[in-house]
Amino acid sequence: MSEGGDGFDLFSTRRAGVLLHPTCLPGKQGVLGESARRFVDFLADAGMTVWQTLPLGPTHSDLSPYQALSAHAGNPDLIDLTDPIARTPLPEAGFDQFREDNQYWLEPFSQFMAIREQYPAQTWQQWPEGLRDRHPENLEAFCKQAADAILHIEAQQYLFFRQWQSLKHYAHERGVLLFGDIPIFVAHDSADVWANRRCFKLDQEGNPRVVAGVPPDYFSEDGQHWGNPLYDWEFLARDGYDWWLQRLDSQRHLFDLIRIDHFRGFSASWEIPADQPWPKCGHWEPGPGADFLQSCFRRFPDLPLVAENLGIIGPEVETLRHQFHLPGMTVLQFGFDGSDDNPHLLKNHRERDLVYTGTHDNDTTLGWYRSLDDRTRNYINQYFSTDGSDMPWPVIEAAFRSVSSMALVPMQDLMGLDSRARFNTPGTINDNWVWKLDWDQCQEGLAKKIRALLLAAERLPNG
Repeated sequence: MSEGGDGFDLFSTRRAGVLLHPTCLPGKQGVLGESARRFVDFLADAGMTVWQTLPLGPTHSDLSPYQALSAHAGNPDLIDLTDPIARTPLPEAGFDQFREDNQYWLEPFSQFMAIREQYPAQTWQQWPEGLRDRHPENLEAFCKQAADAILHIEAQQYLFFRQWQSLKHYAHERGVLLFGDIPIFVAHDSADVWANRRCFKLDQEGNPRVVAGVPPDYFSEDGQHWGNPLYDWEFLARDGYDWWLQRLDSQRHLFDLIRIDHFRGFSASWEIPADQPWPKCGHWEPGPGADFLQSCFRRFPDLPLVAENLGIIGPEVETLRHQFHLPGMTVLQFGFDGSDDNPHLLKNHRERDLVYTGTHDNDTTLGWYRSLDDRTRNYINQYFSTDGSDMPWPVIEAAFRSVSSMALVPMQDLMGLDSRARFNTPGTINDNWVWKLDWDQCQEGLAKKIRALLLAAERLPNG
């Protein structure tokens, strides 16, 4: 899907999939074994050919996968300790090869995590100066003293990626593709920023000079103050965007398709002065645009990207997306503001885009429907030809009928769950990222019901 070429094309056939982060799967000792395989089996039985996840990195205490401790590492909490892979002694040759292949991110990540273990109450800019600033003599002395801890962290990562690749193979054997997510920004308190300070707009002590967010939009009426450090795109350009290319390279080995969250940041980012708590104090700062994306596709001609183009999107963002033939997103819940040209309305969908009933940032479709005022709810009942008693299925069926090549439905919608199953509420910090799948809540014959709908919508594989 690069500019001037279409070597990779998942959008030449109609597909459907489920949005579910692995942390939602049930499992007392990790989920990347039997629990994840059971979910893949459910997808295959239902005729679903795509499993979309959120970012897989290790999280801070807030559990947000969009504020990970690393842009490359896997979350060790997902490792299934009961799986045969976890009980097999580490093959020394394979472990050594893994360390060599991934040294560029694994070494600083394992150092970063080992230092955090010694200073658990501090962010990295509060560490002793020698470790904060990565002075070679201080870092070398620490690594000698913490050699066992560093080796353990590296071994965890090796085990995570072995389990993930085993899961990926299992999914592919059953016709299921894995769809990942890259947040455009990274957490300030992360191995990425600590080890690559020159890539970001920081002061001499490592503190952000400006931070990321968004102005008011339909996700948040006050805007959002994310707090992520912003990139020094001029430096990254002089460096050939190498940091970003390494990031894309590691993720393309994990996934068959990759969504770039907040794609509009490549066109312009909402920069908020670090000393200002209010998103409205920010301004749009130009991003790297086509120069960056050209570099990406020169390195990886068949890079399988999807652009998250929700929120405040100007024509320059869509021009950039279309220049590189990147699929975008529509969300049915966003289609009912009364405007005839709303891109989320079914009649305005495009074939090479993705359609969702809702995303991980939305209420469940049933919760959304119940929260509407009477006038909007009546309009939606007429639009979907329902009295509302069978919600959310009219919306799910509409997504399947859409002309868009790929239709994605959160698992909570397929289970018919209300707002208590919402996964994330943007702009809040409580009760997010904690919902768990309970198979007992799935209606009997759910996979069979989905398969019948996909057959009618011509979204079944091989037919």
